[in-house]
Amino acid sequence: MIAPGAKAMPGKTTKKTAAKKTTSSKKTATVAKKPAARRVATKAAKPSKAAARSSDPMSASERIDQRIASLGDWRGVRLAEIRKLIHEVDPEVVEDWKWMGTPVWSHNGMYVLANPHKDKVKITFFHGAQLPDPKKLFNGGREGGKWRAIDLREGDKLDTTALKALLRAAVDYNTSHPVPKSKGSRA
Repeated sequence: MIAPGAKAMPGKTTKKTAAKKTTSSKKTATVAKKPAARRVATKAAKPSKAAARSSDPMSASERIDQRIASLGDWRGVRLAEIRKLIHEVDPEVVEDWKWMGTPVWSHNGMYVLANPHKDKVKITFFHGAQLPDPKKLFNGGREGGKWRAIDLREGDKLDTTALKALLRAAVDYNTSHPVPKSKGSRA
């Protein structure tokens, strides 16, 4: 390759040009061989999605039970308390296990999830921005224009009456508005 404005000398190549040719031809040969080998190895190693689903006999409820038990501290107790309140408010709730380890509760679409973190349990409402919050439970900051969250830390007192009101409002919102259904949801 000749730089713009440079004159070509017949029969001579610069060191840079020769190095580029050698390097690029080596890279091309190497790159061409790897994808085919990777494709074969990847295909053989990965089970199909249908096989992955069928080999997992645990239900979402069982996974949530297991998660609560595995925490073994105040976060597990808090998560169990939140789950109990959700079932009291919404006996028709559908439990789901999404995003590689998140308990999600749905009624005509997802409305709340709860995640234990290192120093808190976060309850996130999918349509929280649309819900009345007279007791000012939402303290997890704004999450976009739609979601709102409650961060509960060890020792925080949970206002169960106010949380139940928020849960009822979330179920009411889902049943009275066209909300997207989650893919793979059982509701």
